[in-house]
Amino acid sequence: MAKQIVIIQGHPDSGENHFCHALAKAYAEGAESAGHKIKIIDVAQIEFPLIRSKQEFDRGEPPESIRNAQQMIQSAEHLVLFYPLWLGTMPACFKAFLEQVFRPGFAVSESAKGMPWKKLLTGKSARIVITMGMPAFIYRWYFLAHSLRSLERNILGFCGIGPVKDTLIGMIDSLDDTERKKWLSKMQRFGSEGN
Repeated sequence: MAKQIVIIQGHPDSGENHFCHALAKAYAEGAESAGHKIKIIDVAQIEFPLIRSKQEFDRGEPPESIRNAQQMIQSAEHLVLFYPLWLGTMPACFKAFLEQVFRPGFAVSESAKGMPWKKLLTGKSARIVITMGMPAFIYRWYFLAHSLRSLERNILGFCGIGPVKDTLIGMIDSLDDTERKKWLSKMQRFGSEGN
């Protein structure tokens, strides 16, 4: 069954010579070949300011570029987020984008004092794809996949998105052509499955 899928490219360099871009392209090609509807948000191509206060986060009006991204996310059944691991976490540009997008009124409802937030993005699933220089098992087991878990639980899960699956691709700079092709093929398969 065809899905509405939004790919969020979180690499802060818009040059498409990065493996994150190749992975997202392979996913999109697989999805489109299976009849899924694809929209792409390339964070590096969007102009938006940083949020600098709680008041701005809670009550500020998102810029048009962010409202457009929110509309795409709202209409999606499945989200696929790509980013490289930088200094053990997501790049600052990608984090700033997520802060702009997943704010009260869009991701969760305003809560009355003492009442829990209402999750506004339920019914959506997601996959997170992270590339990194270290071995993926070191990131997962020694560093406890900190930025992955934060994105999965504290951002996506907090607003009701789930289940969330993940793909970690380690030793990115030393992958040979055969290994890269295997990963691209895997992304294409995930795309065709809408997974």
